[in-house]
This record gives sequence, C-alpha cells and structure tokens, in this order.
Amino acid sequence: MVAALALNISPGPDMLYVISRSLELGRRAGVVSAFGIGVGTLVYTCITAIGMSAILVSLPVAFELVKFGGAAYLVYLGIRMSLAKTDVKASSRTSDPTSGQRLRSVFRQGVTTNILNPKVALFFLAFLPQFVDRSRDAFALQMIFLGLLFDTSGTSVNVGVATLAGHVNESLKKRSGFTRFQKLVPGIILIALGLLVALR
Repeated sequence: MVAALALNISPGPDMLYVISRSLELGRRAGVVSAFGIGVGTLVYTCITAIGMSAILVSLPVAFELVKFGGAAYLVYLGIRMSLAKTDVKASSRTSDPTSGQRLRSVFRQGVTTNILNPKVALFFLAFLPQFVDRSRDAFALQMIFLGLLFDTSGTSVNVGVATLAGHVNESLKKRSGFTRFQKLVPGIILIALGLLVALR
C-alpha cells in the first residue's frame, strides 16, 4: 500500500484527466471521472491476472495501435472541449453539467481513457507480480487482490484531487472570463496529455 500510494500521488495521465474534468464541469464530474478510471483499472487488473496483458509486450503492433488510439481519443476530447460553445445562457438552458446523462458520459470517457492506455497494462504486469507470494497457490487471485488494493488507493487519491480541483472551479466562477477558461484550459490539458502519451 505504501508503494501504491507513492505511485498514485505522483502526477500522471489519470490525475491530469480528473483535473481537466473537474475544472470544466465541477467536482461531481471530476469524482465520476475518477471512478471511471477506477473501473478501467479493474479491467486491467483482471487482464493482468489471467496473463493476457503479455500480448501487449509480445506484439509491438498491438501495443502501438492501443497507444495511438488512446492518444487520439484524448486529443479528440480536448479539441471538442476547447471548441465547445461558451454561451453561458444557452448552456444553462440546454445542458446541466451535473445531469445524469452528462455524468454517465464522463464516466464512460474515464473508463475508455484508462483502457486505451496500454502502459497501464505494462505497469500492472511489471508491478503486481513483485508483491505476489510465490510460495502460495492462487496466483491469479493474489494478483486481483493486489490490483484491488492499488485501485482503491488510486481512486481515493483521484477523488481527493477532483474535490480540490472542484473547489478551484467554484472559486473561478466568480471571476470574469471564467467561462472561456473553463473550456479552453482543460481542453489544452487533454490535448497535451494525448500528445504526451503518443510521444512517450
């Protein structure tokens, strides 16, 4: 848990994604995106436990396809966010950022963003086995348990980050020019994140 917490509090793609969502749509959306990322992490935990993530290591083409697909998805989200209309009156009439439909969309995007990052699979493949007790049976169950611990730590950190970024969102609402900031800056963060994923 110490190792997991140390890794989870280090700024990374997941944390930046949560921050961008919290700045754009507020605390609730940030928390929902954190749980979406958590579900994506659970998917990779199960994949790692049954050994399928080794495919990404043995097949470089598969790794590159997933990597660039995820990068393109992040850039797409960032561009769409940056170019969104900033008419406050219109947006208040047509779209509530905390509506159930909007939050479900944010949740799905959080899951997709995490799953389309193949380095999550490689990380789990390298990290989790270091803490498995090889003298015991049920290797896959141990991996799943360790993955759940890591995911719990990561989701807790991201929820905390979403809460802090949500408070920033609330304080900035009182300032002129916030509406444009609310779309442009989080969008730029996602575009930069997509480029970072593609180039690393």
